[in-house]
Amino acid sequence: MSLRELASEVNISFKSVHNILIDILGMKRVAARLVPKELNFVQRAQRKHVAEDMVSRASTDPTFMKRIITGDETWVYEYDMQTSQQSSEWRPENEPKPKKPRQSRSKIKVMLTVFFDYRGVVHSEFLPKGETVNKEYYLGVMKRLRESIRRKRPDLWQHNSWMLHHDNAPSHTAIIVKEFLAKN
Repeated sequence: MSLRELASEVNISFKSVHNILIDILGMKRVAARLVPKELNFVQRAQRKHVAEDMVSRASTDPTFMKRIITGDETWVYEYDMQTSQQSSEWRPENEPKPKKPRQSRSKIKVMLTVFFDYRGVVHSEFLPKGETVNKEYYLGVMKRLRESIRRKRPDLWQHNSWMLHHDNAPSHTAIIVKEFLAKN
């Protein structure tokens, strides 16, 4: 409840509710913390190895991190999310933040593919209705990404110094995609 709602509920002033909660009870307003999925030991070790490798490269080449273009796909759902302010709760200072389950998703959704670097979005596109992310579709995405890099990041394009960072989804690791990336 908000302070105003509490004040209205117990029929006292806003300022009194504020003083009671904060000064007397020592409470503060905290937002719920989303809990990420758990990684197994091998996944954690691999992430650690990759992070250490990137830190090592970044320490020897100051432009290294600025040349990475990262991409992934995600489902975008149609529903109204609560802001962190709306979902926050009053809790005593020594209590942990509440855990909030992820909101149930609406049935209306669309797949978004987005690529970005340290300056912002380089390329994004929505999956056309009725299509799936397969090797042929992803090959087309790679071709459109190259064109976006040529237009939006001419410095990286001119020196052919950009690096693509994406996960090992089957469409990303297909032979035709790997051949295209090796060639281009």
